[in-house]
Amino acid sequence: MNRTAKTLVLLGIAALLLTTAGCNKLKARDQLNKGVQAYKNAKYEEAIERFKNAVSFDPGLLNARLYLATAYAQQYIPGADTPENNRNAEAAIDQYKQVLDRNPSREQNINSNKGIAYLYLQMKKFDLAKDFYKRVTSLDPNDPEPYYSVAVIDWTQTYQPRMEERAKLGLKPDEQLKDKKVCAHLKEINSDKIQDGIENLNKALQLRPDYDDAMAYMNLMYREKADTECDDAAARAQDLKTADEWVDKTMATKKAKAAKQTGPGGIVNEQSGQQQ
Repeated sequence: MNRTAKTLVLLGIAALLLTTAGCNKLKARDQLNKGVQAYKNAKYEEAIERFKNAVSFDPGLLNARLYLATAYAQQYIPGADTPENNRNAEAAIDQYKQVLDRNPSREQNINSNKGIAYLYLQMKKFDLAKDFYKRVTSLDPNDPEPYYSVAVIDWTQTYQPRMEERAKLGLKPDEQLKDKKVCAHLKEINSDKIQDGIENLNKALQLRPDYDDAMAYMNLMYREKADTECDDAAARAQDLKTADEWVDKTMATKKAKAAKQTGPGGIVNEQSGQQQ
């Protein structure tokens, strides 16, 4: 075969490949659109199959992977520790990670990291969840919710061992922890997480001053801190006072929000936002 003939063959193959690739992209878009419709109609199993088809036709179609991850996550039931349920979570996480490996846009990057963090949190894989939430704070430092989520994890990781130790000693909820050895142990394992939690809650509140959930957890964090003030009764009393102040702030904020939503008659015009 001469050079001209070889060139024509290669050009023909290239044209065929381009045609096939273009056809596959169209098929992928069609499956994506049908998957979105199925998802909107709560037909999650059908949606998953449609999104899988879309990814198969066009592995670079990141929106299809994000929808596939979301559909798997929708099938996951938090707290149900079964192999099938965990497979849904892991399948969602895998698709989110596939997105992260394919040069996603900023929004796709943020949403994938948030999705992974949330699933790890629900699976009680707290260190992994915290790592991905911190990635989100780096990508979008003006979003208060990832800071709050990190603090929730910090509190969970300090509360559980503290309550276990208090239960062993038979202490009542409001009874001071006086066992110095136990207190020193809790201070060693919890202090860094308590400080990290308080710092993240402060960041969340700087970004959203009326973040009442963050205020509620600030109260909880200071109660954790109080049980690490082993030999300092004054510091413990101050921590508990600060905790109570955050309770008051939480209640006041909730009350103010409720007042904005409802008037004297308890009715708000949903369209104009004005009381009737």
